Amino acid sequence: MGTVFLWFGVPKFFPAASPAEGVAVRAASKLTLGLLPPDVVLRVLAASETAIGLGLVTGVLLRVALVGFFAHMAGVFSALLLLPGEMWQGDAPVPTLEGQYIIKNVVLVAACLVVAADEWGRPPP
Repeated sequence: MGTVFLWFGVPKFFPAASPAEGVAVRAASKLTLGLLPPDVVLRVLAASETAIGLGLVTGVLLRVALVGFFAHMAGVFSALLLLPGEMWQGDAPVPTLEGQYIIKNVVLVAACLVVAADEWGRPPP
């Protein structure tokens, strides 16, 4: 899971390198009420996804990485509501390609729930 997050996060440091860049910036900009410029939003997304990925891969600050992961996923899934014209085909509950890109994160959430259950089942370090 950490490798996937790194794979999605690192390209966002390089403009136009991530195919998800546009939808991610538009959704995050709506979440921040447009208070941050798009280039700042993109850098924050890149840094947060990379930090979460490193935390999941290394286990360093794993609990912090997991909290960050679930907060990030809440923002990711909000795109389904914030950008309905981009996420859904007409009035039918059929996702567009962008919507499918968001919905596939259910698998990452399920996997991180397993990691979180294991981590929080242990005594604190």
